[in-house]
Amino acid sequence: MRAVVAMSGGVDSSVAALLLRRRGLEVIGLSMRLWDGRADAGGSGCCGVDDIGDARRVASRLDIPFYAVNFKNEFERVAVRPFVSEYLAGRTPSPCIVCNERLKFDLLQRRARELGADVFATGHYARVCRNGTRFELRRAKDHRRDQSYFLFTLDQARLNRAEFPLSEMTKDEVRAIAAREGLPVAVKPDSQETCFVPPGGYAAFVASQAPGDFSGEIVDTSGKTLGQHKGYFRYTIGQRRGTGLAFGSPRYVTAIDAARRIVTIGGNDDLLSTALVADGASWVAGSPPVIGAPCTVRIRSTHRGVPARVFPSAKGFRVEFESPVRAVAPGQAAVLYDGDRVLGGGWIREAAAAGRR
Repeated sequence: MRAVVAMSGGVDSSVAALLLRRRGLEVIGLSMRLWDGRADAGGSGCCGVDDIGDARRVASRLDIPFYAVNFKNEFERVAVRPFVSEYLAGRTPSPCIVCNERLKFDLLQRRARELGADVFATGHYARVCRNGTRFELRRAKDHRRDQSYFLFTLDQARLNRAEFPLSEMTKDEVRAIAAREGLPVAVKPDSQETCFVPPGGYAAFVASQAPGDFSGEIVDTSGKTLGQHKGYFRYTIGQRRGTGLAFGSPRYVTAIDAARRIVTIGGNDDLLSTALVADGASWVAGSPPVIGAPCTVRIRSTHRGVPARVFPSAKGFRVEFESPVRAVAPGQAAVLYDGDRVLGGGWIREAAAAGRR
């Protein structure tokens, strides 16, 4: 069998290629060149020249063919520009999910098929399981490293040839294998989540990509003006620090009105929601669960998940939490689980305040 491995130049995808090689598969390494950064953005890198060089050295060490494909224009179109646009709309984006869906498991997987691949593998910590004629996406054995949240858009066609060789492993085990085999990336640090954002942070990046006046007022939940801000896109729901204002008790960003350039601050109770509405639903099985089905929902990648019920609609769904949930941020993904099994997810449009339906 022939396996094409998406090699990012990191330790995870490198060990994934190694494990498939050990199993006797014919392995080919394939890297995406996505982002080299710009002088005005601090020269960040994401799957750039250095990372491709690392992937090429690993491929040489494993004695496997290696190719790099240039998706820079596609990456800017489907990930970078929407990232900026979402912040300018007062939302909090999750570009890694979009990159996985539109680039890695679409364009790159298509290239893998052109190379005659029976298997398309990545270094994600997640599991693909076969259940009769259907495929299931499940959380990795090590929940601390699990990345199934970032893969909720994978459908049956994409899962059909997908494989995650690290699904049963911990990060320490992966690094130990890399070190034992002498892979040149054994101690390479993990990449940051939004890897095209330079060290100055996402706000500086957005400002560099969209110059203009985004300043406005900071108000409390009654609408009283408390101060001024230098750009509403510099704030996210649940943020406590960075407002430049002092209070006698903790205060958090509870709402962002991009149209009026207003940032609202309130107490912890003002962050609580009993429900959310999501658009752009994607269901792993191809169809949604029944109306009112129990599930566990995660509202961000670091969220452990809470019990809820889901009410699918034509293009999205409503989730009603068993208990109020803190800091539901529009623009993030709401991913639904049945135990370890990913049901699907969508993009949060709005949250409902506690006590309201």
